[in-house]
Amino acid sequence: MNRANKPSQRFVHWPARPDSTTRQGLPEAAAERRGTTAGLAGTAPAPIATRRAPLPAAVPGPSRCLPRRSGLDSDAVRRAMVDRLRQQGDYDERVLQALLAVPRHHFVEPALAAQAYLDNALPIGHEQTISKPSVIARGLDAALRMLAPRQTLGKVLDIGTGCGYAAAVTARIADDVYSVERIRALHDLARANLRALRVPNLRLLLGDGMAGCPAGAPFDVIISAAAALEPPQAWLDQLAIGGVLVAPLGDPQQLVLLRKRGTTRFEVQSIEGAKFVPLKSGLK
Repeated sequence: MNRANKPSQRFVHWPARPDSTTRQGLPEAAAERRGTTAGLAGTAPAPIATRRAPLPAAVPGPSRCLPRRSGLDSDAVRRAMVDRLRQQGDYDERVLQALLAVPRHHFVEPALAAQAYLDNALPIGHEQTISKPSVIARGLDAALRMLAPRQTLGKVLDIGTGCGYAAAVTARIADDVYSVERIRALHDLARANLRALRVPNLRLLLGDGMAGCPAGAPFDVIISAAAALEPPQAWLDQLAIGGVLVAPLGDPQQLVLLRKRGTTRFEVQSIEGAKFVPLKSGLK
């Protein structure tokens, strides 16, 4: 993103007032959605800490337990991807280092491993995709800049775990990450993918992403990997005052950054055009 051309900024209220206006496909009002979210699969829900834990010490490179795939576990391959991103945009170095640390080839099908470090979205099954590295980078970079001078993203709610890649990257620059997936097969896939990485500050939950995660709220950052016409009311309610929501919204889709300035007052910035899978409710 060109920092010389700062994204437009405005304030809106959710639910919106009857005379409110919108642009770029953003809705006039957020419809309240209700649902249930499961606790951490296989275990009792962890107690919510009242004080934020320090960021875990960075581990250089991927876990040594990961399988080797045609040299793709080489640091040089990931570094080349990160160098390309560094040349394309003014990304926060913390985001680039997180991308460098997480082996993307470990999260894609073996047949697609050769494309893992290209800036492509790749299928992961169930009509879902692993997001492009640049899209993940833009969302995390925007959230970090909005929260500056804070050094981490704090407590994050990740909507749409998918294969687990974006959650693993986010966990490198957050204190805690709660990642919710509605498709059981993908939830199980993410658990398998992440087992070898041993990410201590990442919780995977099987549940309806539209309902967020009430047990973990409030969140400093909420990031969605699925597009909606409007942000679900549960997300807005679970976002801390001063917190940031990064999500694709509207029709046509725009990757949007919202900062919660009051109970119903949000500062809104459009980051860029987007193309994400649609947000759906219910377990599958």
